[in-house]
Amino acid sequence: MSAVPGARARARAEVTSAIKDEARKQLAAEGASKLSLRAVARELGMVSSALYRYFPSRDDLLTALIVDAYDAVGAAAETALAAVPDPHDHPARWTALCSAVRAWALAHPHEYVLIYGSPVPGYRAPMDTVGPASRVGLALVSIVRDAHRDSGIALPPLAEELRPEAHRLGATFAPDLPPAVVVALVSVWPQLFGLISFELFGQFNRFVEDRDALFAHAVARLAHEVGLRPPHAPGTPPPGPGTGP
Repeated sequence: MSAVPGARARARAEVTSAIKDEARKQLAAEGASKLSLRAVARELGMVSSALYRYFPSRDDLLTALIVDAYDAVGAAAETALAAVPDPHDHPARWTALCSAVRAWALAHPHEYVLIYGSPVPGYRAPMDTVGPASRVGLALVSIVRDAHRDSGIALPPLAEELRPEAHRLGATFAPDLPPAVVVALVSVWPQLFGLISFELFGQFNRFVEDRDALFAHAVARLAHEVGLRPPHAPGTPPPGPGTGP
């Protein structure tokens, strides 16, 4: 008796995957604002009423595509982080993660635009997207947290007028990290994606030729800004953990 429900589940999964694949083709050709359930159904040879059983509205389909994209770039970042041979080389882990995000973006430009480009008119992302959207950010925070526990971090400067906001952010998002580091993390986050967006959207055309070198330099600077230190030399004691207000 269980074979029929299992077959139905597989069939539903296959149709759902086909719908999302066709929707991604529309994203590439027309952009998210012109995504149409009727057009997707037509291309798949389905009647619209049948497609609505899988995605009741355009926004439901958009949400599924957004969640998939966030999960894909998050998985790429996490896989790259896990592959770094030395778990104590936190700048190398930072670089590997950032490079994986960039590589994913260049390989999936339309999905990158969907999640990091201009908002889709009339669409409001539900809470379902929050967890997947946090994966890259949480992975970056994990690097800094590991460094803080391992060899310590060099505290970035903190302007006096920013101190109340720094303590609020720290208490909310990473109470185990110094507030100055949390502010630095929040500051470098848009810098990373701004760098990727400039490359992806053509702002570097006829301007920056060696984009790999520029990205590597910029990412190293971002690692420095959040206080990451290179691993200590063998035979020497590691520096103590960073402390601060």
